[in-house]
Amino acid sequence: MSGRTMGGAPAPDPDENRRQVLYWRLLARLFDPEEQASLESASLAVVEDVGLPAALLDPGASVDSVVQRHPELAAEFDGLMTPEPDEDGARDRAAEVRRAALASKVLLNVFASGSGTVTAEQLARWQSDAGWLERALGCRPGELRGGRGGAGRAGAGQGVSPTGTGFGAPAPDLSRLIHEIGPELGSIEAGLVKRMHLREVLADPALASRLTPSMSLIEQLLRDKNNLSGVALANAKALIRRYVDEVTEVLRTQVEKATVGELDRSVPPKRVYRNLDLDRTIWKNLTNWDPEEERLYVDRLYYRHTSRRTTPQRLIVVVDQSGSMVDSMVNCTILASIFAGLPKVDVHLIAYDTQALDLTPWAHDPFETLLRTQLGGGTDGTVAMALAQPKIAEPRNTVVVWISDFYEWRTDELFESMAAVHRSGAKFIPVGSVTSSGRGSVNPWFREKFKDLGTPVISGHIKKLVHELKTFLT
Repeated sequence: MSGRTMGGAPAPDPDENRRQVLYWRLLARLFDPEEQASLESASLAVVEDVGLPAALLDPGASVDSVVQRHPELAAEFDGLMTPEPDEDGARDRAAEVRRAALASKVLLNVFASGSGTVTAEQLARWQSDAGWLERALGCRPGELRGGRGGAGRAGAGQGVSPTGTGFGAPAPDLSRLIHEIGPELGSIEAGLVKRMHLREVLADPALASRLTPSMSLIEQLLRDKNNLSGVALANAKALIRRYVDEVTEVLRTQVEKATVGELDRSVPPKRVYRNLDLDRTIWKNLTNWDPEEERLYVDRLYYRHTSRRTTPQRLIVVVDQSGSMVDSMVNCTILASIFAGLPKVDVHLIAYDTQALDLTPWAHDPFETLLRTQLGGGTDGTVAMALAQPKIAEPRNTVVVWISDFYEWRTDELFESMAAVHRSGAKFIPVGSVTSSGRGSVNPWFREKFKDLGTPVISGHIKKLVHELKTFLT
């Protein structure tokens, strides 16, 4: 009779019941902040049964504070929602209860963001908790919110389901879930920033120092920079500079890994030890082997070629600076500055809304470039094309990267001019979004037109654009 009721039906699984208690408490808290006494007491009993601290049920406690008091839990949060499956395929239901308790804490702290005015301390706490959620999903902190995390994540193929199979049970597509969560995190963060009295916070150095730069915060700072002065403006610039430097470091690493031209064998290899081709040297001197002395006499050393073949290229980056393209604009402005620092690459940068601005003199400095942008307004790409076309002196040696959602006023006129650039022999790359979260809307009319032209729109992670540029410029 073990595991079954007297009627023959399976007996309730205690661990399954515990897990469901935690899920129902999570849902109740998300949709109604008022405490449900029965769920709270039952959840407390579950948490204590699995040896976890009661602080996990305190809505006012951040994950950082819980981990600070119980440091042994830190490792459990990493990859929490992407656990490795058991070798025998069996489910460890007791472990699932523990994971459900930890995951509920992270989800509740992140998605129950409350209402009313937000302080700098509350924003910093939310950003930290969001970082723990990203870690639980196998991502680096900031990665899903379009920030400094870069690409890649640890773990895949495991999913979350509050009322279904549970944390650790297989899901059809975790990558799609992560793709959807990222923009939601960015939206919540943007809402928190808007609810914060940002100007007052920036005017207080102590409060400003608590802010962690993120895409949402940088967008708000760029929108409001003309209304700031004195200490507030200085703190805003410091935050923008800090964010730019962090993202630049990530993107520069990606560019350095990608930018590898063909070996230039016309340039003699440098005869230094690190370039010594030991295998070739041995092979070419095998005829000098002395079997009696068991010694190889080397007549000539061979070295590897390391010089790369590059040709001067012109890169023209045109960026839509309307409000919907902030993430792409920040990333591409930084990317343009990195390519501007490469040898034999001539970078030109143009930003536009209903007017166009040639930012080429500042293309090497993304911080100065961003301070000169004016977010918002309408979109008229024809004014940007009027600046870009004269810069195409040698079409075969030019790549034009156009970043926009392509919701334009004069669609036919703009597309015809883009098609003319493509027919001239220049490499034309339309880009719909280059973010870390990867979600963006592109005018379907333009998308089909570009596809027919043979230049499909690139959208998704910025590494796609890095790869395209590397292919052309090296």
